This record gives sequence, structure tokens and C-alpha cells, in this order.
Amino acid sequence: MKKKLAAAVLSFSIIFTIGAGSAFADSKMDKVIDKTIGTKYVSGGISTNGFDCSGFTMYVFDKIGINLPHQSGSQYQMGTAISQDDLRSGDLVFFNTSGKGVSHVGIYVGEGKFAHASSSRGVTVSSLSDSYYVKRYIGAKRIMSTDAYHSVASETEDNDDVQ
Repeated sequence: MKKKLAAAVLSFSIIFTIGAGSAFADSKMDKVIDKTIGTKYVSGGISTNGFDCSGFTMYVFDKIGINLPHQSGSQYQMGTAISQDDLRSGDLVFFNTSGKGVSHVGIYVGEGKFAHASSSRGVTVSSLSDSYYVKRYIGAKRIMSTDAYHSVASETEDNDDVQ
């Protein structure tokens, strides 16, 4: 019962964390991320059986047609550097969690939050303003072109048949 309640609370919080106000609410990327929330952390993991941080970002971007390498440092070499003030949903955010340069990556989802594979919590959504991440933030990269961004940020067809 506790697991079901925890899953329900997590799902409810994710709806408000990712969906509310995100450019990706009900989008292709949002749906991919939402399906991975709660997946356990596995070093070297690249599937819903378990992810590490770069395996998670690689998986999500692959589902929207963009190939990323499986290493946070290699992902940091891609795209265009952007300031934290210019972040938009889908940008990659990078951290130095090891003390040796880029060692963690996540996907910005809007409202100061990012989705990532945490070694202690699995795939989750965290705040960039959390003191742990503030101290370790390195920078962000825009991987998607504006056209690609609009393609994945647009809402998917909704079949309500509302007249």
C-alpha cells in the first residue's frame, strides 16, 4: 500500500512539476520524461531498466530523434552554451558532482526545474535552486535547433472531440 501511495504522490507531483507551466506540457518530450520518472539509477544504464544521468538524457533525446553520446562530458561538448537566465525546456544542464569537471547532466523542464537520473533517487525532477545543485552548476547547452524545439514542444494531438 505504501508503494502505491508513494507512486500516486510522485505522479501527482510530477504533473505539477513538469506539466504546469512547462513549454513541454503534453508534448513529445514531456511524455517521454514522464514515463521514465521513478526508474532506478544504474551505472551505465541506458534503458527503462535503469539509467545513469547521461543514459537518461541520451534515451530521452533519442525518442525525439536526436542522438547524444553516452557521457556527460561528451554531451557538454555539443550544442550552444547558454546562460541560466536563457534556459528553455529541453536544454541540457550540467554539474560538477565529482570535483573533476562535468560529471552530471539533466534536462531543463521549465520553472527552474530539471529532470535527471539521480544516483540516490533514480529518475526524478529537482530544482536548480537546490543548494546542492547551485554549488555544482557548470552551465547549460542548447542541443535542439529552434525548428526541432518547436517540433517537440508543440502539444500532441488531443482527441477530445470538443465542439
